Order: sequence, then C-alpha cells, then structure tokens
Amino acid sequence: MNLNQVTLPAVNVAESVDFYKRMGFELIVDAPHYARFKCPNGSASFSVHQVGGVSESSDVVVYFEDESLDQTVKHLQAHGIEFFQEPRDEPWLWREARAKDPAGNVICLYWAGSNRLCPPWRIEA
Repeated sequence: MNLNQVTLPAVNVAESVDFYKRMGFELIVDAPHYARFKCPNGSASFSVHQVGGVSESSDVVVYFEDESLDQTVKHLQAHGIEFFQEPRDEPWLWREARAKDPAGNVICLYWAGSNRLCPPWRIEA
C-alpha cells in the first residue's frame, strides 16, 4: 500500500492555490472548487477542496520534508509566507518550522534525516 494524497479543506481555493504555488508546489489540477499539487521532489501529491467553512481548531498537521529547511523557510518568508514557529530542534529529533495556509491548516516543514523512519526508539519487527 502507498499513500496517494491528502485533501485539505479550503474556504477560498484561489487563495490556497496562490499560497501553495508560492511554497513551490506544482499545480497539476485547477478547478474553481478543487486544486491538486505535486510535491517538488518525488511523486507525492495533495489537494485542496472548497468547503463552506472550517472548524476553529484542527489537530491535523501536514508535514513536508525539506533537507534545506532553514534556507527554505528564509526563502518562503521572503515570498510572503508567514511562519508562527521558526525552525527549531524538537525532542523527537526532527527540526521543524510551522505555518498556516489560508484556511488555517497547519503546515509543518521539517528535516529528520535518518530519524524520520529510524528513530532510536523504533520498534523492530
């Protein structure tokens, strides 16, 4: 099995398209109520879908891995992306920065290196 995509709610699809294009994602489907993006590296994709409103809080966080995390965050900030968490080292051995898209979805840019799939506490089969 392989994960195909994640679909995020968007109150304003056009604003979300602009946000994700500025983040460097390739727009591959564009409709008034729906947009789909391809990640710059690999073959992963995600989409946004028009909704009438979003709840005030969501525990969903979408993670995008970036080996050049600090440089990427600086580049995105220069292009108008605001981060509510600057890059920092976390106790789970990942370096993370966080932003919100126009609908309030939390986007985490991170770098974990080998700890992504093989942290010291990994369970062996």
